Amino acid sequence: MFTEIRDITALNKEEVLALHIADNQQNFIETTQQCLDEAESDQRFIPVGLYKEGSAVGFAMYGVFPHEDGTQRVWLDRYFIDERYQHQGLGKYFLQQLIKFLQVKYNCKEIFLSVYDDNVVAIQLYQKFGFVFNGELDEKGEKVMVREVFAHDNH
Repeated sequence: MFTEIRDITALNKEEVLALHIADNQQNFIETTQQCLDEAESDQRFIPVGLYKEGSAVGFAMYGVFPHEDGTQRVWLDRYFIDERYQHQGLGKYFLQQLIKFLQVKYNCKEIFLSVYDDNVVAIQLYQKFGFVFNGELDEKGEKVMVREVFAHDNH
């Protein structure tokens, strides 16, 4: 399977904006447009398109943010697979690719994300990849999960 994590440019922006999640997932994540607007106003956010065989199938946004304890945290801030491509194993596949991508890009020891506690499907996926709740809440009241990165990681 030929897949890519691509930066969003004028050339693929419309394609990425066409991505959407199922109606019953709407409360769990902002729209792609809202994410791109946020990335435009806060340069720390880096939005990317997830591609399979040349077609956009998903969206993610990541960044590095300071924490109150003085450290920097790598966040996988948004992540979804388009409704038309769900239930094909792409959620697991691209989560694995994004974890590797962030580990290499930032040489980080931990990756953080946040999730609403009623988003059971996402929580189960994240737990399969070693994310655990750390007891924190983000500013929107979502529960924070963290994944320790180990040198022998080939998850």
